[in-house]
Amino acid sequence: MVKDLNVTMLLDVYGQLLTEKQRYAIDMYYNEDLSLAEIGDEIDISRQGVRDSIKQGEKHLYNYEEKLGIVKRFRNISSKLERLNKLLEILDFEGKERIAEISKEIAKDI
Repeated sequence: MVKDLNVTMLLDVYGQLLTEKQRYAIDMYYNEDLSLAEIGDEIDISRQGVRDSIKQGEKHLYNYEEKLGIVKRFRNISSKLERLNKLLEILDFEGKERIAEISKEIAKDI
């Protein structure tokens, strides 16, 4: 299976909406880089069962993102904050430090 590393971010956001087995299998596959056989041994199901669980979980994660768009909004806001910070580095005016602090606070919140 080819790994789509976007799944890790989707798992962080929507993982609690999956079944425990799906969440655990996806976490071990993407975050711990275990093979399907190793995961199967860990959760006592076949290699094919692990693959099916991961594929089904990925499908759910993408569906949640399509409907809710949380990760897309997060990336959009992060991108805008990065551009704002780059502009702040260029500009030289009074109050720049306060704007930079606010930008950092927003980044922490997201």
